[in-house]
Amino acid sequence: MLSDNLKNGDDLGLDASVHIRKARTMDVPGMQRLINGFADKGAMLHRSLSELYENIRDFFVVIEDDCVVGCAGLHVSWKDLAELKSLAVDESAQGRGFGKELIRTCLNEAEEIGITRVFALTYVPALFEKNGFEVVDKAMLPRKVWTECVYCPKFPDCGEIAVIIGIGGASIHESSAGNQIVLEPIRR
Repeated sequence: MLSDNLKNGDDLGLDASVHIRKARTMDVPGMQRLINGFADKGAMLHRSLSELYENIRDFFVVIEDDCVVGCAGLHVSWKDLAELKSLAVDESAQGRGFGKELIRTCLNEAEEIGITRVFALTYVPALFEKNGFEVVDKAMLPRKVWTECVYCPKFPDCGEIAVIIGIGGASIHESSAGNQIVLEPIRR
């Protein structure tokens, strides 16, 4: 489902020096620089080099002139649920559609592997809402999410907003097998 247009940058109206691809181990230092740069400002969580190397298969990167200018990961949480995490675009590259394309790329992969719902925890819910996600109460996310959140230094008062989207027409209200929690959107 990843279009050839995305691979060469045409979908973004860019030249061939910009493309989105699966991350490689050589990208990890650039990914960490991006992620931890925003984390230093309180905008996301820090990620260690070892965490990024261990999860390299989850990530996509935006490459411009052989440099990582954006990244995002799709981490499977359950048979039908994945988290879009560590979405970061270099400040000098923002406003060019890279965040949107990283989200779309992760959603395409989710559909390819049979995931029906993707969530994110974010301080920037508007970006996700523009891309079809709905804001939900974080407390309503499955227990799997909380098993990771309890290790966060910001837990329980991080202030991140939970967003979720159904893939391929799936409802965000469907519960995972063995999980009776029903997600309810927050009405604004």
